[in-house]
Amino acid sequence: MKFLDNLLDGREEQAYAVLRIVTGFLFIWHGTQKLFNFPKEFTYGLNPLMYTAGTIELVGGLLVMIGLFTRPAAFICSGTMAVAYWMAHGMNGFFPLVNGGVAATLYCFAFLYIAVRGSGIWSLDK
Repeated sequence: MKFLDNLLDGREEQAYAVLRIVTGFLFIWHGTQKLFNFPKEFTYGLNPLMYTAGTIELVGGLLVMIGLFTRPAAFICSGTMAVAYWMAHGMNGFFPLVNGGVAATLYCFAFLYIAVRGSGIWSLDK
């Protein structure tokens, strides 16, 4: 697919920046849901662990999105999603599609990749 190769060659940095920004942006809303019932009511009980997770989602998502302290923020977000997966999903079967853990798994590995790669272009770290 020569057309697609020509269109996409040399766009790795921009594609990575969009991945980082969108991942952080989407993660923010999980935190606002837990902490503020926005944009959708959080239907599970809140305890100190959930408040901590919501704070990490909100602050960590914002830091990753704007590219500030990206590596430590993304590493903490990745770990939070690994814990969330095993505490809320992993005990209900092996396959994420069956146990409802697809989003947690994707967030975990997207944030791990961001932690390894760093902020990239379009970031305050640069």
